Amino acid sequence: MGDESITMSIRDRVAIIGVGATQFGEHFEQGYSDLIVEAAYEAFRDANVSPPQIQAAWLGTCFPDSGGYQGNAGASLADALSLYHAPISRVANYCATGADAFRNACFAVAAGAYDLVLVVGAEKMRDVTARESLVGQLAETGHPVHGKGVTAPGMFALFATRYFDRFGIGRETLAKVAMKNHRHGSLNPKAHFQKEITLEQYFKAPMVADPLGLYDCCPQTDGAAAAVICRADLAPTFSKEPILVKGLGLANPVGDELAFDPESDFISFRATKEAATQAYEQAGVKDPFKEIDVAELHDCFTITELVTYEDLGFCQQGEGRTFIEEGVSSLEGELPINTSGGLKSCGHPIGASGLRMIGEITNQLRGRAGKRQVKDAKRGLVHNLGGLGAVASVIVLATS
Repeated sequence: MGDESITMSIRDRVAIIGVGATQFGEHFEQGYSDLIVEAAYEAFRDANVSPPQIQAAWLGTCFPDSGGYQGNAGASLADALSLYHAPISRVANYCATGADAFRNACFAVAAGAYDLVLVVGAEKMRDVTARESLVGQLAETGHPVHGKGVTAPGMFALFATRYFDRFGIGRETLAKVAMKNHRHGSLNPKAHFQKEITLEQYFKAPMVADPLGLYDCCPQTDGAAAAVICRADLAPTFSKEPILVKGLGLANPVGDELAFDPESDFISFRATKEAATQAYEQAGVKDPFKEIDVAELHDCFTITELVTYEDLGFCQQGEGRTFIEEGVSSLEGELPINTSGGLKSCGHPIGASGLRMIGEITNQLRGRAGKRQVKDAKRGLVHNLGGLGAVASVIVLATS
């Protein structure tokens, strides 16, 4: 098969007909299964379907040990929703876990294996001590040579330091990213942090890994999100406002588990660029800045969002500073970014984030985003970056 066959294989073949999500935050009173039930049934109601109609399902959970044994296999989803009749696969791909579960489900539908399927992402990250947390695990495990003692804030801080030196910016620029996303999050009733922050608060906050402070880092969070998808030609029988999948890009150009690309210049993520190239080709996107109306980007740290503006082709390399400082990515700007509040405000239950972001873009394209609504949004993008730059996912969605 040539490139043309691959390009045409997914565009307009699959539609999202229902989305759902829990509030993201600390859910000590709810278990892993409770979160799945809440998110999935919201998606079922949105899609006007019931569990017996689901023909197959995918579960995205990246670190099941953080919440006990649940999430290790598809059986966790079967137990939570009584989906014993349906084949269920569990997907794990670092912070791209939820997006990759969605990608696998889309290709199964596009291939004709199923007509109607469910995708759920869930993670329970707050029921552990600091030493047992994801940060604690990464500091004590990982690659036997260069992985010991490595944390995500530490690695992304190296990226920020290099970017600062190359393009002559400082923490003031990152502060604008944090303030924007907290403002957007204050409008989102499902965000972990629903409050704005000031420049003074940003600079007075504790330093985590210089130059990244507390407000540069997303919180670890409990949460679940879900989507019901079907063959595009069947979508009108379920929904009056289905959202079409236009492109699905996934790239793993680094390969090493938790290390940056050894050839990286530390001012760009090769995985994001390659995933974007795939998704844009499938979707027929030529000029991302002009053709994308709204986007959810993986802002695990403020520097990540800034660099991703450039890697996705929204602006030229080194122009991310102008993009944020001139308000281009604000809710009122030319290309609103992270209208949900992003990972920065919503929080980051790893397996759920990608699907939560898909839900945000779906609701934006349907005109259902409330106070966060982007006017006349017709085409949206979802981006996830995982494994400290090892894997990236880019998804393009549209109304028609």
